[in-house]
Amino acid sequence: MFVLVPPSAQRYHQGKMHCRATLAAFILLPASFLLSGCGHHHQAAHSSPPAPSPALQNPSAETGLASWYGHPYHGRPAANGEIYDMEKLTAAHRTLPFGAWVRVTNLTNTKSVEVRITDRGPFVDGRIIDLSHAAAQAIDLIGPGVALVRLDILSFPASRTSTNWFAVQAGAFADKDRAARLRSLLEREYGPARLVLRPGNPSLWRVLVGREPSEEAAGILARRMRTEVGPAFVVRLDQQALATESSETGGSPLFKEPVPPSAQ
Repeated sequence: MFVLVPPSAQRYHQGKMHCRATLAAFILLPASFLLSGCGHHHQAAHSSPPAPSPALQNPSAETGLASWYGHPYHGRPAANGEIYDMEKLTAAHRTLPFGAWVRVTNLTNTKSVEVRITDRGPFVDGRIIDLSHAAAQAIDLIGPGVALVRLDILSFPASRTSTNWFAVQAGAFADKDRAARLRSLLEREYGPARLVLRPGNPSLWRVLVGREPSEEAAGILARRMRTEVGPAFVVRLDQQALATESSETGGSPLFKEPVPPSAQ
């Protein structure tokens, strides 16, 4: 038996397949970014986290790969607006709110360190946290650079933002034109997308897709994108990302709330 497919349907199907093939080829190109750190040792500035909240006595642990970062981000604004000091016990995480404290345990040697979340990252698929130089030293991560760790949430900030939005990061590039081309391709297939600048040397242009009210909802989009086009992971949309107007690259403004002067 033969089934006749209308020419218009054939063209639509071929167009969808071509779009997804183009996206997959684009995303599989090597990212122009490597998180690494090095520098002179200084005395680490230690501070103590607040006592664990009663509701977090038995929080769900997160297990995955940790890395660390130092120069060229040392002395530059972190995503929460603070100046990043690689000799303080801080870390970057994709979705935890700024000000959250977590205990990071190196599963290869059982050493642990408590850090405060001040930044966003890591922007390498498969990693779950980027530690400061001081924190990495505390758990013997400097030499190997990457290690399997467990994260235990100790506390969340006392005042948490009333807006909790999440997106999917599909790429990060030093070349803004490449980031803009990927944003345009993804927006046609998956809806509104934007570019968010991560200052550094070089600066990094992150490509974020969607705006979901929960991490779980963003996870559904991330799984679909991983299946159809390649690596993608969930990130929290902070004030900087929420206020991004991407009209410069043809994107859709998705949020109009004013950004506090302290936000970078």
